[in-house]
Amino acid sequence: MKRVLVTNDDGIMAAGIQALVNVVKDLAEVTVVAPDREKSATGHCITVHCPLRVDEVELPGAAGGAWAVDGTPSDCVKLAVQSLMKQPPDLVVSGINRGANLGTDVLYSGTVSAAIEGILNGIPSIAVSLNTFDKPDFTYAAKFTKKLVSYLFANGLTVDTLLNVNIPAIPEQEIKGVSVAKLGNRKYDNLFERRTDPRGKSYFWMGGKVVDVHNDPDSDVAAMQRGEVSVTPIHFDLTNYRIMDEVKKWILEP
Repeated sequence: MKRVLVTNDDGIMAAGIQALVNVVKDLAEVTVVAPDREKSATGHCITVHCPLRVDEVELPGAAGGAWAVDGTPSDCVKLAVQSLMKQPPDLVVSGINRGANLGTDVLYSGTVSAAIEGILNGIPSIAVSLNTFDKPDFTYAAKFTKKLVSYLFANGLTVDTLLNVNIPAIPEQEIKGVSVAKLGNRKYDNLFERRTDPRGKSYFWMGGKVVDVHNDPDSDVAAMQRGEVSVTPIHFDLTNYRIMDEVKKWILEP
């Protein structure tokens, strides 16, 4: 029987993780290792300067067990693969996240970073996000993910690539299709509000909103705007091969 590791960055008790477990359990033995609280926007942070606490929890559908970790999503995948699971999973699925992870979001996303940790360990991985924070309905996102997992089990996926999936938060009958898209450009108008704590010491609270920018119609951002599911293959080789020959011409001495 196939084995799937499910994780997220919204916390082990988030509705999105349970929706994911409910559909994946029909296809494989599910193990859940996820943060004990929300760890959004932690990127690929790992815990190295303090111990990681792990508590076993009851989670319906997690036949392989479920553990809550007081660390990051990347910590969770590392722990699961190297310490908690008796055998490595055949697939890592991270999500279903509240809020999209489009374009440059993937550099900050704990959801995507958990999937990256999967491929760093040689395990095919998927990150799934729903494009809303307001009363999310994960029904269609879970249905689509189940279909995708079934396909990957039947056909395989290269282990150096994850699939970043974003689902529009609209009724299923309004979904316009599925776009295999490249990463787009997403920018934020960040605002740092200065406040004072009860002891008179200043601190800052970051807010902000997404700023619309022009995006290539083949991008994940444009696909989301059209009401399409976006599926983006991502790998972690950040080398800019296009300019390597140019850099070689520079006078670089040791």
